[in-house]
Amino acid sequence: MANLPRATQVLAKGSWQGPADHVALDYEGRFLRRKRLEAASGLAFLVDLAEVTNITGGEAFALEDGRLVEVRCGIEPVLAVTGDLARLAWHIGNRHTPCQIEPARLVIREDHVLEAMLRQLGAGVEKRLEPFRPEGGAYGLGRTIGHEHGHSHGDPGFGHSHGPGQFHVHP
Repeated sequence: MANLPRATQVLAKGSWQGPADHVALDYEGRFLRRKRLEAASGLAFLVDLAEVTNITGGEAFALEDGRLVEVRCGIEPVLAVTGDLARLAWHIGNRHTPCQIEPARLVIREDHVLEAMLRQLGAGVEKRLEPFRPEGGAYGLGRTIGHEHGHSHGDPGFGHSHGPGQFHVHP
């Protein structure tokens, strides 16, 4: 990998222009720090960022040699959910599941357990293959960070905060 062109910078959507190759990445693939990728043209390159970065689509990797590679949201299996969206969004959110919110539907990654739950709640659920662009996490983190609910947040000694910008891991 030493001889691959390196991308050490991500240019924000709208901040770059010009000819660019492109790479399509699914939701998981758009959360990265160091990874070998291949653009649509066949160009192999190494993403080598200073920290883990959430890519939402429309950004560009700036290669050290000046070339740009646009990041597009890849096609992946999702569930398009219709019905009482406020109620359904509450149930999806209560499970810390990334969700794309649109005026007439909610979109989540395909999951047979959530699909069954949503159908039981009366939702219309359609399996689709399309780009997935969920809402960013709270406090502008860019990703929802799930955690287990096998405890009470009021338990003495649990002692953690859900304040702005704070990541935490529950045992």
